[in-house]
Amino acid sequence: MNEEIDLILETTKESMDAAIAHLEKEFIKIRAGRANPSMLSSVMVEYYGSMTPLSQVSNINTPDARTLSVQPWEKSLLGEIETAIMNANLGFNPMNNGETVIINVPPLTEERRKQLVKQAKAEAEDAKVGVRSARQEANKEIKHLDVSEDLEANAEIDVQELTDAYIKKIDALLESKEAEIMKV
Repeated sequence: MNEEIDLILETTKESMDAAIAHLEKEFIKIRAGRANPSMLSSVMVEYYGSMTPLSQVSNINTPDARTLSVQPWEKSLLGEIETAIMNANLGFNPMNNGETVIINVPPLTEERRKQLVKQAKAEAEDAKVGVRSARQEANKEIKHLDVSEDLEANAEIDVQELTDAYIKKIDALLESKEAEIMKV
C-alpha cells in the first residue's frame, strides 16, 4: 500500500514543480528595467503571408542595459518589424537605421514599478493556487485508498509538508523578483 502513497506524493511533487516552472516563466516576462530579448517574445511579424515570432526572422541582442537591437535576416523586413513592435503595445518606440531596429528601453517610473510588483504578486498567488490544488487532489486520492487511518494521516502530513515547502519557494521567488523590480 505504501507504493500507492509514494506514487501520489511523486505526482503531487511534479504538479507543484510545474506550478513553480510556470511562475518562473511568467516572471521572465515582467521586465525589471533592464533590456532583455524576452521582452519581444510576444511580437509577431508578417513573413511571407504568415504571422511569425520576431525571434524566428531576426537576431535580438542587448548591446547595453537600456537598448535592444533587432537585426533581421532580410533587410526588407525592417519596416514590418518596426510596425509589429509598435503594434505589440509594449510601450517601445523603435528606430530604424537602415540595417537594424534599435529600441531604447525607457527607465521605469515609480508608479510602473509598483504596477509590476502587483503583477508579480498576482502571478505568485496563481502559482500558490496551483500548489494548493495539487495538495487538494493528493488528499482526495489518499482518502480513496484502502489504508489504515495512521498511514492516511501520515500521508496527509507529508503532502502538507510538501505544500509548505513549495509555498516557501514561491515566496522566495516573489521576494527576489520584487527586489529586482524595485531596484533603481
